[in-house]
Amino acid sequence: MRSPKFLSLMLSLFLVAGCSLSKRAEPASTESARAKKNTSAEGFVAQNHQRAPTEQQNPAMQQVSLKQADQSQSMAEAMNRKIIRDADLTLEVGAPAEAQRKITLITESLGGFVVTSESKQRQTGDARQELEVNLVVRVPATQFGAALDQIRSTGSRVIQEKITGNDVTEEFIDLEARTKTQKALESQFLEIMKQAHKVPDALEVQRQIAEVRTEIEKLEGRKRFLENRASLSTISVSLQSPTAIAVNTSSFGRNIREAVAESVDVASAIVLFLIRFVIVMVPIFILIILPGWFLARFVLRRTRRMQLAREPKPDAISDSQPD
Repeated sequence: MRSPKFLSLMLSLFLVAGCSLSKRAEPASTESARAKKNTSAEGFVAQNHQRAPTEQQNPAMQQVSLKQADQSQSMAEAMNRKIIRDADLTLEVGAPAEAQRKITLITESLGGFVVTSESKQRQTGDARQELEVNLVVRVPATQFGAALDQIRSTGSRVIQEKITGNDVTEEFIDLEARTKTQKALESQFLEIMKQAHKVPDALEVQRQIAEVRTEIEKLEGRKRFLENRASLSTISVSLQSPTAIAVNTSSFGRNIREAVAESVDVASAIVLFLIRFVIVMVPIFILIILPGWFLARFVLRRTRRMQLAREPKPDAISDSQPD
């Protein structure tokens, strides 16, 4: 009976032999694949040489086919373009609350949704309260024109309208190319990771993989954002009540009466100002200005008396002089 050590040794040898056979088989399969590729390439070249005279014999057919290919390519590019469409509308409506409800129903019927809906009361010049409604809705890009037409029909008059379109096809294609490049780089790092036998090498490769994965997530996030903005158009709607138009019905006599009334009001305002000024200044004069004036006068007189007392009299000066 064979020992367990021997069995384990034989198993390890079988594994090593299998690995070596698989490694040897890989170059053979690679060479066969290359041979098939070269054979197919030669056949493709020969087929092209055989087709060349036929194409030269039918130049008109070649031109037609090229035109059709260009047209189909341009149509495909137009269908695949990424365009972000936005609209900003200000409508005059009789009942803003009812128009708000209609716009919500229109948006939902076209497959969209309401992002924000805000209502507020604003005061006009004649102290009258009016309701103002602001909505932001998003509808599928294919229903953008139909949504605008139906939203316009809810108002009696379009006060302001602004439509913008931003073509982001080039940025979208660039994001796709950069994403493919980063994914290919990630695959290369993963292959290198399998061959790393030392811990520092494995950690360095893992750090590079993490950086590449972070960049891929950023690119894919931006790509999803552009797809969302291009697939759903944004429409901002402001609903306002009709503005009352003031009509000037004043005559010459009425203007004179208004001017006289305004002058009387101004004269009365000036008289009231003077009365208030006097009423305010009398206590200030009695309690502050008048006592201050008396105090200043008393200090000045006392200062003069002290100066006169210090100065010598003229008779005393003459007596003190020698003969």
